[in-house]
Amino acid sequence: MASLLIAVIYLAFVGLGLPDSLLGSAWPTMQAAFGVPSSYAGYVGMTIAFMTILSALASPKLIRKLSTGWIVAASTALTVAGLIGFSLSSRYWMLFIFAIPYGLGAGSVDASLNHYVANHYSSSVMNFLHCFYGLGAVISPNIMALALRYARWNEGYRWTAYIQTVILAVCVLSMPLWKQGGTQDGPEGEDSAGIAEALRVPGVILTLLGFFAYCAGEATCFLWTSSYFAGTRPDMSAELVASFGSLIFGGLMLGRLISGFISGWLGDRRLIRIGVAVELAGIALIALPLKGYAVAAAGFLIAGTGMGPVYPAIQHMAPANFGRRNSAAVIGLQMASAYVGSTFMPLIFGGIQQRVGIGIMPLYLAVFAVLNISMLELTYKKLPRQKA
Repeated sequence: MASLLIAVIYLAFVGLGLPDSLLGSAWPTMQAAFGVPSSYAGYVGMTIAFMTILSALASPKLIRKLSTGWIVAASTALTVAGLIGFSLSSRYWMLFIFAIPYGLGAGSVDASLNHYVANHYSSSVMNFLHCFYGLGAVISPNIMALALRYARWNEGYRWTAYIQTVILAVCVLSMPLWKQGGTQDGPEGEDSAGIAEALRVPGVILTLLGFFAYCAGEATCFLWTSSYFAGTRPDMSAELVASFGSLIFGGLMLGRLISGFISGWLGDRRLIRIGVAVELAGIALIALPLKGYAVAAAGFLIAGTGMGPVYPAIQHMAPANFGRRNSAAVIGLQMASAYVGSTFMPLIFGGIQQRVGIGIMPLYLAVFAVLNISMLELTYKKLPRQKA
């Protein structure tokens, strides 16, 4: 039963990844259809991320009152509603209405599953969990590419909603597993710390800044990778540009798959250090002024591979770094800080690239990679000495 529960958790994270890469992959076509500037993708992404921040901040209370299984099912249902709504949108302003359930569905399922796995399973399971997020995020740009070839961008959202509905059905049918599995699921109880108390724990704020920086770079790649190729390689077809939105997600999946096998040997901190070094190497390849798209494509794949272990390692360290009592609140805060980065930094980049050109993207990504590792290293100095 425990193995079957892990499979359901992994499937739920496939569903978490499915919606995240659609907007970036479809935006070059959606922009033309709606007749708006390219930077307007940032406003939609900002709305989705803002709603995710709200649900992430609410997650500690939800975790205390509800079982993880029901949080996952309800959140997945919200994302189905958002995806269907996007598929029905015929005007730009309509996207903002359906961005509300789209975003609300992501925050609570992300925080609750990260908290559950961090407290009950190993770093290896956490990395594999986020590997399956990457799988979902790789699948959906290719769904969008098929939709652009054979139908319209709207169908890409609709087809993804159908897959998400199947995942929702599995989550609902699997409710008994949360009680029969190898771990006990249920409300955390009143002993869990609240948001205000967790913020006073040494190192928490620095970790939040590091997580903000990581997700700022990651979300910028999510939203703007396809547009980067469209802007710097204008001879590429719309279908190929859309499919290249999956490069960063393929890298994330590869990095987390590798980390799942070696995390027990290296530990979370070393994984993060190695990951950021690989990420910076990939960004350097993207920045090379070469013709064609092969080297830049490889750069995004390598950068994503380096990013891969960073997110799950930060989440998995929360109970060990800050105590199990604080872990639900800290992970909720980490999710909120992550989505603050996801909300504003891609939007700011949209404005920057509209003025100076999208070729500035590698420099923008490098700044946040350096900020990420700097804040995390400062965090470690605030904590009791642990295995690196």
